[in-house]
Amino acid sequence: MPPHSNADLRYPAWDPASRVTATTAIVLVSNGPGELTTWVRPLALCLHRRLSLRPRQPDGPCSLDLVMVPCPNGTGGEHRVAAQWGLFERITPARRFWSLLLRPRRFGPWPRQGVVVFLGGDQFWSVLLSARLGYRHLTYAEWVARWPRWNDRIAAMGPRAAAQLPPRWSSRCRVVGDLMADLSEAARSEEPLPEGIWVALLPGSKRAKLRIGVPFLLETADRLASLNPGCRFLLPLAPTTSVEELLSHAGPANPIARAYRSGVPRLEPGGDGLVTPAGTRIRLERRNPAHALLSQCRLALTTVGANTAELGALGLPMLVLVPTQHLQVMQAWDGLAGLLGRLPLLRWLFGLALTAWRLRHRGFLASPNITAGRLVVPERVGPITPEQIAAEAADWLASPARLDGMRADLRSLRGAPGAVAALADLVEELLPTRTDS
Repeated sequence: MPPHSNADLRYPAWDPASRVTATTAIVLVSNGPGELTTWVRPLALCLHRRLSLRPRQPDGPCSLDLVMVPCPNGTGGEHRVAAQWGLFERITPARRFWSLLLRPRRFGPWPRQGVVVFLGGDQFWSVLLSARLGYRHLTYAEWVARWPRWNDRIAAMGPRAAAQLPPRWSSRCRVVGDLMADLSEAARSEEPLPEGIWVALLPGSKRAKLRIGVPFLLETADRLASLNPGCRFLLPLAPTTSVEELLSHAGPANPIARAYRSGVPRLEPGGDGLVTPAGTRIRLERRNPAHALLSQCRLALTTVGANTAELGALGLPMLVLVPTQHLQVMQAWDGLAGLLGRLPLLRWLFGLALTAWRLRHRGFLASPNITAGRLVVPERVGPITPEQIAAEAADWLASPARLDGMRADLRSLRGAPGAVAALADLVEELLPTRTDS
């Protein structure tokens, strides 16, 4: 059964009516919305600029495909987001990954030669996929390359990742730099925001984070607007989130919303903004990624996650917020802790114990702080309130020099741009035949 005949698979897939099968494939492997936006999309665009790739060149000799892998940080809807970009001939959602490994031909004929590129998730999944398809393998190693023996080449983010390799495999590694460093260059926009002191609100993309983040940030915006009437607010919708879902988390369907006084905002005519009951207007940005508009903001109020890496790459000062006064917040932790915290029988007992443990042993949560090994951006974890955060945000906005200092620190962490081009060089080196026009 070809994949396009399944009603659940509404995304680009192999077309059995296609006259010519590609002779080579480039398969990008990733896991979550952050990696998809900041790693996969820039590389895919770069490869399309360099090579005659399908689907943009329908008769090209090489296809560009995307495979999402199982990961607790994924939402399950990443394949639908990627389909909107028109960059991939074939997209496999995470829930189909094991089926792909077991029966790859069910997803259409695969070229005999190709390259699998790891761009997020568990590195072992891309090792398995490259072995199953018989393709060469390239890993982008942010911190460590875990399976160097089964990599033809390793693209290290920096010297730290390269130094982790045993000497036996060091010749396969090249330091390409941080893919995030290219975001600030790509964010240049001819669409300036209207005048004002713009503050970005990022409540998250996962349901657990949205349940807390939406009512918390709506009330924070109301309070900040009263403290600083010049503030204007931007809310970029996560690619896996809809306006309807956003509004539902502000209303009675979300029991956490009762703890906040923001209320349910109304959607403005045209759907490009929200207005809270207190009269605070929040501009919605549905296009993704929203880097061009985010880069024009003075400050961001955000949850933890890959978005902190994006904001850091844009040099956007931020306050990272984790309100822990709700037991349900434990569902927002990533990894095994988050999985255990979501089990119905363990949620209440385990949630309390996990909250206390994580607050004492959490280390840094924001990506810039993890990278630097020190506190670059403030992390506010605990029973914080919108009133406290609004007051702190107002203090930061009243101190442009402090914001400039944080912005400079963030930019210094990313290094020079050019990592995407360097990674594309390695992909081309591994291609068995020339695919340029």
